[in-house]
Order: sequence, then structure tokens, then C-alpha cells
Amino acid sequence: MRLTRYTDFCFRVLMHVGLKGDSLSTTKEISDHYQISNNHLMKVVYDLNVMGYLETVRGKNGGIRLGRAPQEINLGMLIRETETDAALVECQTAGDQCRISARCRLRGILGEALEAFLAVLDRYTLADLLEPKDELARLLGLDMVLETRAPRLKRVAR
Repeated sequence: MRLTRYTDFCFRVLMHVGLKGDSLSTTKEISDHYQISNNHLMKVVYDLNVMGYLETVRGKNGGIRLGRAPQEINLGMLIRETETDAALVECQTAGDQCRISARCRLRGILGEALEAFLAVLDRYTLADLLEPKDELARLLGLDMVLETRAPRLKRVAR
């Protein structure tokens, strides 16, 4: 199975905003860092917002950030939501024209393989993709202090 460019861009957007924590990102910033089309990213960001993966903030200082915690964004589910045609061969589609579909076992075998592929992805979340944060941020040229979602403990003087 080959994932579409759309799904690839979804992963890139989520990884970028996930690395920035609560800081806002823009589609322009993301397209510059990955050197991909801003026009394509705007559709991706719109759809990710509708699906609840992103939160958008409007206005002059607006932007986007994660709509869920990274550990709540399951990779298998994301692919199921973004890949509208997961058919590996024609016999897995509604308009099947193959002459041997009635007796061929390929449809079942490839269906089983696709389920195994997705089952592996179901074991991972966006949080898994964000490690090592400092290295990924450096590769993307993000000059910032990476935020963690863990609360800071106050030191008590003795």
C-alpha cells in the first residue's frame, strides 16, 4: 500500500505542530520548513481541524496547534480517516470488473494484509513520532524551547 501525498502532509503537519507544543504555527511556516506547497497544506489543515486533530486560532496572531494531546492521536485511525481508497487491487472496489473475482482468494489475502498493516499502526501515536523532540526540532529549524505537557514541580526550600 502506498499512502497518498495528502496523508503524508497530514503526518508532517501534526508532527510540526506537535513539536511546538502550545505555540502556534502557520501553514506558511510549515510549508517553508518542509518545502511543500502552502496551497496543499491549507486544505490539509482545514480537514485536520474539522476532524478535531487541530485547533485553529483566528486573527492577526493566529495559527494552529494540536486539538488533542499527541498520545491521543492514533496513527492507524488517522490513516483510516485520510485514506479514502484503501483498496489494494480492483476486486476490493465496488466497480470490480475482474473475471475471476468470484473464485479468487487474492481479495481476502490482501484484505488480511491490509488489516495487519493497520493493526501495527494502531499500536502507535503521534507522541511516538515526536521522539527525539530536540533532534526533530533541530532538523526542522525550529528555534525554540520545546515544551512538555508534564507539569513542573515547585521546589520547596528546607
